[in-house]
Amino acid sequence: MNVNQIQERLKEGNKRYVSDLENPSSDKELRGSLTGGQQPFAIVLSCADSRVVPEMIFDCNIGELFVVRVAGNIANKSSIASIEYAVAHLNCKMILVLGHESCGAVTAAVNGGDNGPNLNHLTDHIANAVHAGQGKELADVIKINAADNAKALASNSQIIGDAVVNNSVVIKSAYYNLGSGVVDFID
Repeated sequence: MNVNQIQERLKEGNKRYVSDLENPSSDKELRGSLTGGQQPFAIVLSCADSRVVPEMIFDCNIGELFVVRVAGNIANKSSIASIEYAVAHLNCKMILVLGHESCGAVTAAVNGGDNGPNLNHLTDHIANAVHAGQGKELADVIKINAADNAKALASNSQIIGDAVVNNSVVIKSAYYNLGSGVVDFID
Protein backbone atom coordinates (compact mmCIF):
# COMPACT_ATOMS: atom_id res chain seq x y z
CA MET A 1 0.00 0.00 0.00
CA ASN A 2 1.46 3.40 -0.96
CA VAL A 3 1.11 6.60 1.07
CA ASN A 4 -1.85 7.91 -0.95
CA GLN A 5 -3.68 4.62 -0.46
CA ILE A 6 -2.91 4.70 3.27
CA GLN A 7 -4.24 8.23 3.65
CA GLU A 8 -7.33 7.33 1.62
CA ARG A 9 -7.90 4.25 3.80
CA LEU A 10 -7.73 6.44 6.91
CA LYS A 11 -10.11 8.99 5.39
CA GLU A 12 -12.60 6.30 4.30
CA GLY A 13 -12.45 4.71 7.75
CA ASN A 14 -13.12 8.10 9.32
CA LYS A 15 -16.13 8.59 7.02
CA ARG A 16 -17.55 5.25 8.21
CA TYR A 17 -16.92 6.28 11.82
CA VAL A 18 -18.64 9.66 11.38
CA SER A 19 -21.58 7.91 9.69
CA ASP A 20 -21.81 5.33 12.50
CA LEU A 21 -21.02 2.56 10.01
CA GLU A 22 -17.76 1.38 11.56
CA ASN A 23 -17.60 -2.26 12.45
CA PRO A 24 -14.23 -3.51 13.67
CA SER A 25 -14.41 -6.73 15.60
CA SER A 26 -11.61 -8.82 16.97
CA ASP A 27 -12.62 -12.42 17.21
CA LYS A 28 -10.56 -15.40 18.31
CA GLU A 29 -9.44 -16.11 14.73
CA LEU A 30 -8.12 -12.58 14.16
CA ARG A 31 -6.38 -12.49 17.55
CA GLY A 32 -4.80 -15.86 16.79
CA SER A 33 -3.61 -14.70 13.38
CA LEU A 34 -1.67 -11.87 15.01
CA THR A 35 0.24 -13.92 17.58
CA GLY A 36 3.12 -14.45 15.16
CA GLY A 37 3.62 -10.78 14.37
CA GLN A 38 2.06 -7.55 13.28
CA GLN A 39 1.91 -5.59 10.04
CA PRO A 40 0.17 -2.29 10.76
CA PHE A 41 -0.32 -0.09 7.71
CA ALA A 42 0.21 3.22 9.57
CA ILE A 43 1.62 4.72 12.76
CA VAL A 44 -0.48 7.20 14.75
CA LEU A 45 1.01 9.47 17.41
CA SER A 46 -2.09 10.46 19.33
CA CYS A 47 -3.03 12.13 22.57
CA ALA A 48 -3.76 9.94 25.59
CA ASP A 49 -7.21 11.58 25.88
CA SER A 50 -9.88 8.91 26.46
CA ARG A 51 -12.11 10.51 23.82
CA VAL A 52 -9.50 10.02 21.09
CA VAL A 53 -9.25 6.36 20.07
CA PRO A 54 -7.47 6.13 16.70
CA GLU A 55 -8.57 2.57 15.98
CA MET A 56 -12.21 3.64 16.28
CA ILE A 57 -11.80 7.03 14.60
CA PHE A 58 -10.32 5.36 11.51
CA ASP A 59 -12.50 2.22 11.68
CA CYS A 60 -9.51 -0.08 12.07
CA ASN A 61 -9.14 -3.39 13.81
CA ILE A 62 -6.40 -4.75 16.01
CA GLY A 63 -3.15 -5.12 14.12
CA GLU A 64 -3.91 -2.38 11.57
CA LEU A 65 -2.51 0.71 13.33
CA PHE A 66 0.61 1.12 15.44
CA VAL A 67 -0.66 3.65 17.99
CA VAL A 68 1.53 5.63 20.37
CA ARG A 69 -0.41 7.72 22.86
CA VAL A 70 0.94 10.49 25.06
CA ALA A 71 -0.80 13.61 26.34
CA GLY A 72 -0.45 16.40 23.81
CA ASN A 73 0.67 13.93 21.09
CA ILE A 74 4.24 15.04 21.76
CA ALA A 75 7.35 13.64 20.14
CA ASN A 76 9.41 12.94 23.25
CA LYS A 77 12.15 10.33 23.63
CA SER A 78 9.76 7.52 24.55
CA SER A 79 7.22 8.20 21.81
CA ILE A 80 9.99 8.66 19.25
CA ALA A 81 11.60 5.37 20.29
CA SER A 82 8.30 3.56 19.87
CA ILE A 83 7.80 5.08 16.43
CA GLU A 84 11.38 4.25 15.46
CA TYR A 85 10.61 0.60 16.19
CA ALA A 86 7.60 0.65 13.86
CA VAL A 87 9.54 2.42 11.11
CA ALA A 88 12.60 0.15 11.37
CA HIS A 89 10.88 -3.19 11.94
CA LEU A 90 7.28 -3.05 10.75
CA ASN A 91 7.69 -1.30 7.38
CA CYS A 92 5.04 1.34 8.10
CA LYS A 93 4.99 3.99 5.38
CA MET A 94 3.00 6.74 7.11
CA ILE A 95 3.17 8.43 10.47
CA LEU A 96 0.16 10.54 11.43
CA VAL A 97 0.40 12.98 14.35
CA LEU A 98 -3.19 13.41 15.51
CA GLY A 99 -4.12 16.48 17.55
CA HIS A 100 -7.67 16.95 18.78
CA GLU A 101 -10.24 19.52 19.81
CA SER A 102 -10.08 20.67 23.45
CA CYS A 103 -6.71 19.05 24.16
CA GLY A 104 -6.00 19.35 27.88
CA ALA A 105 -2.22 19.23 27.50
CA VAL A 106 -2.21 22.08 24.99
CA THR A 107 -4.67 23.98 27.19
CA ALA A 108 -2.31 23.55 30.16
CA ALA A 109 0.60 24.82 28.06
CA VAL A 110 -1.41 27.83 26.89
CA ASN A 111 -2.51 28.63 30.46
CA GLY A 112 1.07 28.30 31.77
CA GLY A 113 1.91 28.20 35.44
CA ASP A 114 3.54 25.52 37.53
CA ASN A 115 1.85 22.16 37.07
CA GLY A 116 4.56 20.15 38.80
CA PRO A 117 7.74 18.72 37.28
CA ASN A 118 6.20 15.98 35.17
CA LEU A 119 3.40 17.98 33.58
CA ASN A 120 5.75 20.93 33.15
CA HIS A 121 8.12 18.62 31.24
CA LEU A 122 5.24 17.67 28.96
CA THR A 123 4.02 21.23 28.42
CA ASP A 124 7.59 22.35 27.67
CA HIS A 125 7.29 20.25 24.48
CA ILE A 126 4.26 22.35 23.51
CA ALA A 127 5.81 25.76 24.26
CA ASN A 128 6.84 26.46 20.64
CA ALA A 129 3.30 25.88 19.42
CA VAL A 130 1.97 28.19 22.14
CA HIS A 131 4.44 30.88 21.08
CA ALA A 132 3.66 30.44 17.37
CA GLY A 133 -0.07 30.47 18.08
CA GLN A 134 -0.10 33.53 20.33
CA GLY A 135 -3.33 35.44 19.82
CA LYS A 136 -4.94 32.54 17.97
CA GLU A 137 -7.74 30.19 18.95
CA LEU A 138 -6.93 27.05 20.95
CA ALA A 139 -7.78 24.89 17.93
CA ASP A 140 -5.09 26.68 15.92
CA VAL A 141 -2.49 26.11 18.64
CA ILE A 142 -3.45 22.41 18.73
CA LYS A 143 -2.96 22.18 14.95
CA ILE A 144 0.38 23.99 15.19
CA ASN A 145 1.41 21.56 17.95
CA ALA A 146 0.53 18.53 15.79
CA ALA A 147 2.50 19.95 12.84
CA ASP A 148 5.46 20.84 15.11
CA ASN A 149 5.57 17.31 16.51
CA ALA A 150 5.39 15.86 13.01
CA LYS A 151 8.51 17.87 12.16
CA ALA A 152 10.18 16.91 15.45
CA LEU A 153 9.87 13.21 14.64
CA ALA A 154 12.15 13.54 11.62
CA SER A 155 14.53 16.08 13.14
CA ASN A 156 14.97 14.28 16.49
CA SER A 157 15.41 10.76 15.11
CA GLN A 158 17.98 9.57 12.64
CA ILE A 159 15.92 6.45 11.91
CA ILE A 160 12.78 8.43 11.12
CA GLY A 161 14.68 11.26 9.43
CA ASP A 162 16.55 8.83 7.15
CA ALA A 163 13.28 7.08 6.29
CA VAL A 164 11.74 10.44 5.31
CA VAL A 165 14.79 11.39 3.20
CA ASN A 166 14.69 7.96 1.50
CA ASN A 167 10.94 8.39 0.82
CA SER A 168 10.10 5.22 2.72
CA VAL A 169 8.02 7.16 5.31
CA VAL A 170 5.79 10.21 5.07
CA ILE A 171 4.78 12.18 8.15
CA LYS A 172 1.41 13.96 8.21
CA SER A 173 -0.56 15.77 10.86
CA ALA A 174 -4.29 15.97 11.44
CA TYR A 175 -6.92 17.42 13.78
CA TYR A 176 -9.77 15.38 15.28
CA ASN A 177 -13.05 17.20 15.93
CA LEU A 178 -14.57 15.65 19.06
CA GLY A 179 -18.20 16.57 18.40
CA SER A 180 -18.46 15.61 14.73
CA GLY A 181 -15.83 12.86 14.74
CA VAL A 182 -14.30 14.28 11.57
CA VAL A 183 -10.53 14.18 11.09
CA ASP A 184 -9.10 17.10 9.12
CA PHE A 185 -5.71 16.37 7.56
CA ILE A 186 -3.53 19.46 8.03
CA ASP A 187 -0.93 18.72 5.37
